[in-house]
Amino acid sequence: MSLPKVAIVGRPNVGKSSLFNWLAGKRLAIVDDRPGVTRDRVTYLIEHGDRFFELIDTGGIGFIDADNLTDEVEHQITLAIESADLLMFVVDTRAGLTPHDREVAERLRGCDAPVMLVANKTDADSLDNLANDFYELGWGKPLLVSAKENRGKEILLYEIGKRLPEASDEPPPGEPEMKVAIVGRRNVGKSTFVNTLTQQERMIVSEVPGTTRDSVDVRFELDGKAFIAIDTPGLRRRKSVTTDIDFYSMHRAQRSIRRADVVFLFFDCSQPISNVDKQLADYIVQQHKPCVFVVNKWDLYAGEVDLDDWAKYLRDEFPMMTYVPIAFITGQSGKNIKKLINHGQMLFKQAQDRVSTGELNRVLQAAIDKNGMPMYKNRIPKIYYATQVDICPPTIVLFCSDYNALSPNYQRYLQGFFRDALPFGEVPMKFYIRSRKGEDENTDGNDHDE
Repeated sequence: MSLPKVAIVGRPNVGKSSLFNWLAGKRLAIVDDRPGVTRDRVTYLIEHGDRFFELIDTGGIGFIDADNLTDEVEHQITLAIESADLLMFVVDTRAGLTPHDREVAERLRGCDAPVMLVANKTDADSLDNLANDFYELGWGKPLLVSAKENRGKEILLYEIGKRLPEASDEPPPGEPEMKVAIVGRRNVGKSTFVNTLTQQERMIVSEVPGTTRDSVDVRFELDGKAFIAIDTPGLRRRKSVTTDIDFYSMHRAQRSIRRADVVFLFFDCSQPISNVDKQLADYIVQQHKPCVFVVNKWDLYAGEVDLDDWAKYLRDEFPMMTYVPIAFITGQSGKNIKKLINHGQMLFKQAQDRVSTGELNRVLQAAIDKNGMPMYKNRIPKIYYATQVDICPPTIVLFCSDYNALSPNYQRYLQGFFRDALPFGEVPMKFYIRSRKGEDENTDGNDHDE
């Protein structure tokens, strides 16, 4: 039996996303007073007791989307309902029973999965009697909870566990091999790429800018190995961030970069590189994440635009990321996608590599022999030794006579030499310079992170 699925459904603004975040224990779905914020299915693996299940947040049933995406949102809701082993029908105690709730109830009556009625926003005992109106919907006494006030969580999880299918002997899902964040500005084909990767209609694909609002984790398998693809909202220029939704979308995208093992930065080959692209690249560099520049929609211009010219264009626009590999793909057809994932795995492995102090110092000596250190205060400074102190990113500390003596140019030279000679050729590195105490009048031991 596959992993049980619990879908949270209901009309707009009953607190479905708040419940989802509350049960997950993380701020995964965007919560906003505006109805219709959630569009795609947002999922999270919940462990309660000895059971695992996949929790699914959905859009509001019956909401008319302002961007003409109503059919697409409804399709995502239908997919969630059809795949669910349990439906959590959420209503709003404070608002009371509405005609819209009755319409949702009628839609759910024909479903195969059992329905559990949950009255959210029952913030205090004084509101309990208000929930009695929901008996009329035909699913008995509702469970009284409040995501806002942290009321009824353990009871809710217990009741979910009671209603799940019997546990199978299959082991719980293991940790994925790699988490990949797919980032880029709007309409570069990120959601299409995820759908092709998973071979299902996992994300809404539309020409409407900003269709994806939440960062959505999607589990997929390739060659028998499990991965997580994190589809992120397309970002806008900072001065164009005018709503809470835009702000939270940007925040979610940045958080996705931070928790990813590898980042795929997407470009549309028909569009010039923008300031948004550069802002994203700067953030990826700040987080020291392995990255691939992914030029998408290449089938539209293959033969018209030279591949080498585009690669040179990227190198010119991102001079501080010359180590980043470049992939040319067609997300819609799947061309080169498997190669891209395999390359991502290789980068993740590079970021986890560790070299011995002996090997590192042999390379350091070779670098100094090839290009000696420049004079500083009328003398040649000394680098005593180097050691690797961490991975992801590979972090190297150089101990020298005076940390001020190593100019930024010489540090960049050493990093480039290390990159060529060590197994870190395509991933970012951290460099720290430390003075060795007792060897120089400057003994403060400060670190320089380059």
